[in-house]
Amino acid sequence: MGEQVTHVGIVGTGVISGTYLDHLAKLPGVEVVAVADLDVSRAQAIADKNPAIRALTPDSLYAADDVDIVLNLTIPAAHAPVHQAALEAGKHVYGEKPLAVDRAEAEPLLKYAAANNLRVGCAPDTVLGTGTQTARAAIDRGDIGVPTAATASFVTPGHELWHPAPEFYYQPGGGPVLDMGPYYVTSLITLLGPVRRVTARAGQSKQERKIHTGPRAGETFPVQVPTHVTGVLEHESGALTTVLMSFDVWAARLPRIEVHGTEGSLSVPDPNGFDGTVEIATATNRDWTELPVAGGYAGAGRGVGVADMARAIRNGEPHRADGALAFHVLDVLESFLEAAAQDQPVDVASTVERPAAVPLGASPEQA
Repeated sequence: MGEQVTHVGIVGTGVISGTYLDHLAKLPGVEVVAVADLDVSRAQAIADKNPAIRALTPDSLYAADDVDIVLNLTIPAAHAPVHQAALEAGKHVYGEKPLAVDRAEAEPLLKYAAANNLRVGCAPDTVLGTGTQTARAAIDRGDIGVPTAATASFVTPGHELWHPAPEFYYQPGGGPVLDMGPYYVTSLITLLGPVRRVTARAGQSKQERKIHTGPRAGETFPVQVPTHVTGVLEHESGALTTVLMSFDVWAARLPRIEVHGTEGSLSVPDPNGFDGTVEIATATNRDWTELPVAGGYAGAGRGVGVADMARAIRNGEPHRADGALAFHVLDVLESFLEAAAQDQPVDVASTVERPAAVPLGASPEQA
């Protein structure tokens, strides 16, 4: 009996689609059979290089009998409409982060999928790699005792230093919290569980920024969102995470994520990557020591969440990078910004189960 294969159709063939195509081609149990884009030439260019993939219009891809999962790689503003169209065509959907531009757009998608026995999945799937999962295994083993606190920091002087058209990072829907926050909050929920309350303060260092590279170098553009946001996530477990997200820092030696418990501390690698070194210091050995890999999909890349979802669909099991997790992450991030704007704590209305850990040595076909 041959291996069961779930067929994937990709909508949106921008730069990130190349990474997905490369990694999905290496993963068991999934096969890309079609691509679509509003720019037909981009989809056709992919099909020309891959004889097993055909170029379609989005509507034709949704209707295709051999497409089981629609992988949505469009811009954030199109995430919800594309998800909805695919769900209405009876397809499971998986998309890049965020699930939608806000909670109001995202909630109907999850309700429709649940009512029609369809799956929703969402990036980031970086937390399924060996970096975050090794830290998860250490926490679950009790290596640091009971987790009580964490820190999460993402800082940069700004994307205008390298991006030739950086305005969208500084418009509503952008900013450091919504840009990089999904990676950090998804990792923190994987490690410490859901968030019940947030507090935050926000600032903005400049009213305008200047493009430093490309044909528009020297042009200025307005800043419309907070560029430095800091605060606290209160997890349902009682653990407190101190968060700093900033486009206003020229240089720093801040760790990406650290988790502290009653018996020790963990240094967790960049949640924007799949692997990386996890280190531990304990009450009995306060020198940082590297932990051996103890969980996660080895050698993972973008698309492993799609393969994990495909396996779960075939086996009738929950998948890890699911819509409920993505909705809770979006809820936390929106609540964080609301807390800063309102200058008061905000309760997070949603919750979610901590996703299942990825066992050591697992493949998406077996986990």
